Amino acid sequence: MSNRSAKIYFDPYLFFSLFTLSVLGLFFLYSASNADTSIVLKQSVYIFLGFAIMIAVSQADPDVFRRTSLVFIIFSVLLLGITFLFGPEINGAQRWVRLGPFSFQSSELLKLALPIFLANFLFDKRLPIQSREIVISLAVIFIAFILVARQPDLGTGLIVALSGLFVLFLSGLSWSFMGGAFIVLIICSPLIWNVLLQPFQQQRIATLFNPESDPFGAGWNIIQSKIAIGSGGIFGKGFGEGSQTQLNFLPETKTDFIFSVIGEEFGFFGVVILLSIYFFVLMRCLYLALNARDRFCRLVIGGLTLTFAANLIINLCMVVGLLPVVGMPLPFISRGGSSLISLFFAFGIITSMGTHKKFLPQ
Repeated sequence: MSNRSAKIYFDPYLFFSLFTLSVLGLFFLYSASNADTSIVLKQSVYIFLGFAIMIAVSQADPDVFRRTSLVFIIFSVLLLGITFLFGPEINGAQRWVRLGPFSFQSSELLKLALPIFLANFLFDKRLPIQSREIVISLAVIFIAFILVARQPDLGTGLIVALSGLFVLFLSGLSWSFMGGAFIVLIICSPLIWNVLLQPFQQQRIATLFNPESDPFGAGWNIIQSKIAIGSGGIFGKGFGEGSQTQLNFLPETKTDFIFSVIGEEFGFFGVVILLSIYFFVLMRCLYLALNARDRFCRLVIGGLTLTFAANLIINLCMVVGLLPVVGMPLPFISRGGSSLISLFFAFGIITSMGTHKKFLPQ
């Protein structure tokens, strides 16, 4: 929806669904943090700032993002370099840049810059896209993935790679090429295992198939998460009454495993409501993509929407033991300023692409 006289671009369906998710996130975070109001207050500040950024970004014409796509991705890569050189090392990883009392995960920007850059590169190419465009796109995606994975941050690296691959797929990539690429990936899997993956990442993958082999070590997180979700039943144990959560059996309740808290305390009923809101957001973004003004906007909306969906699906599969634990937050729910701000930035871009139209002269 756009107000042409006031020049305000705004999508009420996205705004209020994201507002609902954010409020529910504060509610869940309060219980997951054992009623720590300081954490909830800090998250509230990030949400307020995020909505302000989303509304501001929504006002920019899509041509602004297209013209600055190269500058945006170069800036994102430089920020990663600064993080690698000067960022503090936390738990063996260099992922953050200090900004006074706050820290920002630099790879979050690359999740936005890469799909916009590739959409600008591919939107005017004839279909099906040619081998030259495919090779260049894959090279850019691979470089972006390596830069993030070496921090090390395999989870975010995968999301960055997917954000680019989604745009490449939507640009007209043939199914035969994707089938061949999948076969090559399978053949190269031993090389990926031995060269790209750190020992702790290898252990996480091995634990996925048999967490009971080390129930008090590597398998603890998945086992406790399954217990928490399963014990919630239909209606859950009640707000603040989850034994796995409140007695600290469940790890990382404020970040990676907050969905397990929701499943334990609000049960199947609460999970269905939460997932229904996510589904509505995805369907609204699909509608905006289908009705966008040009191919560039459709590629950007599609790429960012599928990236958001991948983030959500990976977190859900992770906490129920279908994927390795890779440190993936639940969008708009988990604690964290960097991921939250980047999400609002992404939906600001989606709103801009979906609401700006090229008006015909009267």
